Amino acid sequence: MVEKNKDWRRRAYKNEDFINSSEARPIRVLSELMAPKACYEKKEIKNTIVFFGSARSIPEELAQTKFDSLKAQLNQNGSNEVIQNKLDLAEMELKLSKYYSSATELARLLTEWSMSIIQKEKQFYVCSGGGPGMMEAANLGAEKAGGHSIGLNISLPFEQDPNPYQTKNISFEFHYFFIRKFWFAYMAKSLVVFPGGFGTMDELFELLTLIQTKKIDRKIPIILFGSEFWNDFINFDALIKWGVINKSDKELFKIFDAPEEAYQYLKKILIDLVL
Repeated sequence: MVEKNKDWRRRAYKNEDFINSSEARPIRVLSELMAPKACYEKKEIKNTIVFFGSARSIPEELAQTKFDSLKAQLNQNGSNEVIQNKLDLAEMELKLSKYYSSATELARLLTEWSMSIIQKEKQFYVCSGGGPGMMEAANLGAEKAGGHSIGLNISLPFEQDPNPYQTKNISFEFHYFFIRKFWFAYMAKSLVVFPGGFGTMDELFELLTLIQTKKIDRKIPIILFGSEFWNDFINFDALIKWGVINKSDKELFKIFDAPEEAYQYLKKILIDLVL
């Protein structure tokens, strides 16, 4: 029997057990769709330049210090297989770190230019996955320019602590990968892809497929940064040779090696798209 003076009312929207249950999954999905929408509409954010790349890259200075330290250890200890293996990895880490610097510089240039656009709703915001590595570099570049940037973080058991350079009040952490992918694509006016692993390739090829199949029916310039990496990683001409993509599909992206050149290319296209 219910006590007359006891507030027994059950408010489902305040019931954490229900909200976190499998039955409420559609509500959680909808929340991850609508909360960013409300935020970006309120702040007049309509255009993003999305940066993808490895979460494992580190700043160039840190990579150089690590490499130099291991090299000194090897010189001091002589032939040592364990140290040599670490040195080999550090050498590749140092090579990857140069792209960290390039991502920072390109994001800085784009943010400085965007901030010069008078109409706020026509400005462009650097957007990354919000984590470490190339994502951190992109958000860092925007901060160096004195601008704001977006981080679309994802809850993972490893690798994905939010970097400190994203602007907190316009960044989100997602549980569902597919909603996060929606927000990468929805406001994207350009995509810049630095060397990366499975996650980077997943995002790149999904967006290429959406553009190829006209599910995204607007021009989105795509830059693959770092010809050494991309030419080593995938043979696009072989895909054409085998007939699994059209020759024209290779025109969906361009490869650049210099931040200034990539910046000038993007700026010209983005001006025509939005301004």
